[in-house]
Amino acid sequence: MDDRSGLTEQFEEHRSHLRAVSYRMLGSLAEAEDAVQEAWIRLDRSDMSEVENLGGWLTTVVSRVCLNMLRSRESRREDSLEARPADPVVSREDEDTVDPEQEAVLADSVGLALLVVLDTLAPAERLAFVLHDLFAVPFDEIAPLIEKTPAATRQLASRARRRVKGVPLVSEADLTRRRRVVEAFLAATRGGNFDALVSLLHPDVVLRADKAVGPTPAPLFITGSVTVAKGAMAAMQRARSTQPALVDGVVGLAMAPLGRLFLVLRFTVEDGLITEIDIVAEPERLRGLELAVLDA
Repeated sequence: MDDRSGLTEQFEEHRSHLRAVSYRMLGSLAEAEDAVQEAWIRLDRSDMSEVENLGGWLTTVVSRVCLNMLRSRESRREDSLEARPADPVVSREDEDTVDPEQEAVLADSVGLALLVVLDTLAPAERLAFVLHDLFAVPFDEIAPLIEKTPAATRQLASRARRRVKGVPLVSEADLTRRRRVVEAFLAATRGGNFDALVSLLHPDVVLRADKAVGPTPAPLFITGSVTVAKGAMAAMQRARSTQPALVDGVVGLAMAPLGRLFLVLRFTVEDGLITEIDIVAEPERLRGLELAVLDA
């Protein structure tokens, strides 16, 4: 590894792996690319003469970079949540670096629900879970990154794993039935199928949305299958960044543009029809929800 002329070629061999680690850590393609670029800068500035495992070294470096980014994000989370617009949009800075189609494809391949749940974890929990459970990095290699013992790191990953998996509050059969209805609701919304939406809703369905959903500053309350279906049609584009997830133990939907949790829909399903929809977008309410990934 004395020949620095080959560093670029060696780095490119590891780029896809580093981006995979970074994206699962950060949930944003733009930020993942920034983390990978920072790893390259650190590689270019380092003496690699005694490094035998370049892949492991790069994984450690990019993990540290991601951890710092997550901690920085955590420190400003309050301000960013309170100041966010009523409708999720990509910032001007991100528009120049991210292809929305590419972001959507990557989120689908990873699992948007997983990214949403990971976004609720503390930085150290997220790093421990992602590196160990998703990339099989041993705990004794992860521990120094978060300044914990291997045993404490194992506990962090275990805690994160429980959060990711969740515990359904209903029987498996009931969970399957409700999931089928919710997934059909999402498919009809994405496809703009108004009649299919109406058929999934109870004639007297009630929809409640907190004031953060907009467009009015007051909470929203509407009733009737036709009215609610029209509202869903208006959100057809936003449904693209929405996926089923376990919300407080039952099947719901989580919207997460660029992998960041924006709002959650909770459903009440009775006899195969949706009778109530509760849309949660206020930051304090979102933080109080327990989100988990639904098994495939």
